[in-house]
Amino acid sequence: MPALPQPRDAVEDIFSRLLALHPKLIDLSLDRMWRLLERLGHPETRLPPVIHVAGTNGKGSTVAFMRAVLEAAGKRVHVYTSPHLVRFNERIRLAGQLVDDATLTEALARAERANEGAPITFFEITTAAAMLLFAEVKADVLLLEVGLGGRLDATNVIETPLVSVITPVSIDHVDFLGGTVAEIAGEKAGILKRLVPAVIGRQPPEALAVIERQAARLRAPLSIMGEQFQAHEEGGRLVVADEDGLMDLPRPRLVGPHQIGNAGLAVEALRVAGQRDPAFRLPASAFEEGMRAAQWPARLQRLGPGPLTQRAPQGVDIWLDGGHNAAGGQALAAALADLEDRVSRPLVMIVGMLGTKDSGAFLAPFAGLARELVAVPVPGEHKGQPPEAVAGAARAHGISASVAPSVAAALDGLSAFPVAPAPRVLITGSLYLAGAVLAENGTLPD
Repeated sequence: MPALPQPRDAVEDIFSRLLALHPKLIDLSLDRMWRLLERLGHPETRLPPVIHVAGTNGKGSTVAFMRAVLEAAGKRVHVYTSPHLVRFNERIRLAGQLVDDATLTEALARAERANEGAPITFFEITTAAAMLLFAEVKADVLLLEVGLGGRLDATNVIETPLVSVITPVSIDHVDFLGGTVAEIAGEKAGILKRLVPAVIGRQPPEALAVIERQAARLRAPLSIMGEQFQAHEEGGRLVVADEDGLMDLPRPRLVGPHQIGNAGLAVEALRVAGQRDPAFRLPASAFEEGMRAAQWPARLQRLGPGPLTQRAPQGVDIWLDGGHNAAGGQALAAALADLEDRVSRPLVMIVGMLGTKDSGAFLAPFAGLARELVAVPVPGEHKGQPPEAVAGAARAHGISASVAPSVAAALDGLSAFPVAPAPRVLITGSLYLAGAVLAENGTLPD
């Protein structure tokens, strides 16, 4: 008698079928999403209050801070993020817990049946399945992260969120969103809704102008970092101030100066939510605990012992980050400079990037900071840049560079760098690379 399919096998079988439904020609609209949601009974109308988050960098970290604060206040929190690092289940958190395989399989099967074999993107149909779960499992709030852009993203089916959030906008995904910051900001501003308040992170002037024009058309009140509210570090603490007063909070657990802005954005979004709904007027103690507790894998994550990290020479300090665009490079370089000021170590970078990314723009901020760079391929079927191209981009910025066939080989080769003290290693350049590193090291997100 053949073995019965296991839950993980069932999930992978459905994924294979759903991927085959991808449209040959993509029409830039939400028509496929609306059609499927109608067949599923419009679960998007039965969700708990939604905080909808768009932006180029910092979306996941901002969501992580909000989740930590809300859970510290005793709230049951749904979370939708993408992409995942190791397992798809990471994208869907139901009332605080990652979705299990059996529940995920059942929701995907329902969405597949309702779709009836029609063309649809993988993100659209999996988002519809997530909406089913979010509608059927009781929670107090849904933190909903945009997948790509905003205006035509599959998550943009929420008519009246509690709050909209736009994190800093910069150049990325130019094939889909446009080649200028203003064009990209227009896509992000597509999540703004009539009369719904929005909290806006620090933006380039051209991006902010676009967001403000869209908000004015919709009469959506704006709370803009640097204008209606402030967030900065002072005396090793996070200080957030708006018209409701000042909050003096612990420095965020997530590492890097850029996390001050992400944490401040999260705090302000929740304060604005509390102005709109008394159920979200949270105690100061929840904000304090949330800053200490927030976690977000592969965002300057210090890697602990595992099969991969043990290949490095003794004493090497290994960090992992999924940054991959120019703004991400700037934030990472600032964070590593901050670490260098605290504890000085030579910086060695292990970098793998996708072919759609500008490796030169990402690496430029590390000039004068990185001692050495080792370029590696991105594992799997992703269209990665040849390591030789990444190494060439590094050399163009004055960074000594070589190539290796894998992250493991790059770590093995660290013994060839006779530096003291032991180096600080940053593995970066792609979330796909970061996911492969976590899986190989046995450091699975939970």
